[in-house]
Amino acid sequence: MKLYKYILMTLLFCVAMGAEAKRVQPKHMYMFGFAASFKDSVVYMTEIQDVQGAWYDTKSKFLLGRDHYSSQLKEHFKEKLQMSDRVCMVIFAKSIKKAEKKYLKLRKKYLSDKKRTSSYEVRYVTSQDFKFEPVDMSEE
Repeated sequence: MKLYKYILMTLLFCVAMGAEAKRVQPKHMYMFGFAASFKDSVVYMTEIQDVQGAWYDTKSKFLLGRDHYSSQLKEHFKEKLQMSDRVCMVIFAKSIKKAEKKYLKLRKKYLSDKKRTSSYEVRYVTSQDFKFEPVDMSEE
């Protein structure tokens, strides 16, 4: 009986060690930014951008350095457009198809249609105006 417990504990330990999160750098990481303010009804969306050199955590399936990317967008609004009160976030996907699906879903929430009137105005930020720079997460 003790032998079975020992073997079971060894197997569980090996599985736990094998399920360790890995930081990888996929060839393509697609992301776009979203910025809104509580003071007005204008929301901004960037174009979907292919950011090569972004890091990804395989266990949590999250983009590493998300705060750095959202800070890049916040700094753009603060310095170039003098809008320091924007709340910025970054949405990402590993495929362009998934990124487009997320983009359209978010945009649909803020655009008005005939059934409901939206109090938001959606403005777009082009890639010529703003471009995400990859964040090196290899050391952290």
